[in-house]
Amino acid sequence: MGQQLDHQDIKAAAERIAGRVRPVALAPGGAGNGDRDGGPWLALEYLQHTGSFKARGAQNFLQAHREAGSLPDAGVTIASGGNAGLACAWAARQQGVRATVFLPATAPAVKIARLRSYGADVRLVGAEYAEALAACEEYAAATGALASHAYDHPLIAAGAGTLLEEIHGQLPGLDTVLVAVGGGGLFAGVAAAARAHGVRVVAVEPEGSRALHAALAAGGPVDVTVDSVAGDSLGARRATALAVDAARGQDVRSVLVPDAAIVRARRTLWEDRRIAVEHGAATALAALLTDTETGEVGGYGYRPAAGERVCVVLCGANTDPATLTAPAAP
Repeated sequence: MGQQLDHQDIKAAAERIAGRVRPVALAPGGAGNGDRDGGPWLALEYLQHTGSFKARGAQNFLQAHREAGSLPDAGVTIASGGNAGLACAWAARQQGVRATVFLPATAPAVKIARLRSYGADVRLVGAEYAEALAACEEYAAATGALASHAYDHPLIAAGAGTLLEEIHGQLPGLDTVLVAVGGGGLFAGVAAAARAHGVRVVAVEPEGSRALHAALAAGGPVDVTVDSVAGDSLGARRATALAVDAARGQDVRSVLVPDAAIVRARRTLWEDRRIAVEHGAATALAALLTDTETGEVGGYGYRPAAGERVCVVLCGANTDPATLTAPAAP
């Protein structure tokens, strides 16, 4: 695989993980606007094994290494805000290999507890993902463990892209898919599959965690500060080159949303649907609840055209349900 994923990468991933992940379920209508029937379709990927889309990439990564005979005795290691670590630990347990997962000390307790339930060796380092990543890289170099990545690897991104293949199979008339973006693994994979099917991709980021948006404005990946309610899952300091290349496609929009819209989208899903997702997953829906503004790259929010068939990816649900009914901050 080269710098940009292609449809063959996605189809190869789909063959590897067939029967190892749950097919995505779709729900029609709902909060927001966009579909011909009065609201966007919702891709319920939070029902996936380990509670997020990350299971797809983890399965593709480890299965590919299993097929190549390159899974070391030292096992696999990964740095994560939580969801990628969960997926890696789950897939590693299925492959019978050890998983050592590095997380920032700020990771949600619910994710740490689930990681340990999968048998992972959990190591808490620093306050941000970047610090956990540095510790993970040192560990891999010292032990010979296979280093996976939360999002910056072609096999991880290709696995994530299988989600769009399944969505398109159920909605062949799909015009647009909205996905939340952190480091860009899900987006890069989805964009590769979407390009083959003529589907527009809207990449949605919190305004306080805009690695992809900033990269497009700067002409390449750059470091950004992270300050968002969705930072635990979308808090990458830098977007991948794969994601930046994919975002330059003609059928891609990069937009921002404020934290207030993310919180509102998450509560709307709970109050209207009894869907409990993390703030990162609600970020994609927040684009439909945000007033659009024109900016240097994409602007804020997304408004579908009349008759545009839209699907919003709800990508993860590793959250504390108690926070869904907590009083809003003043």
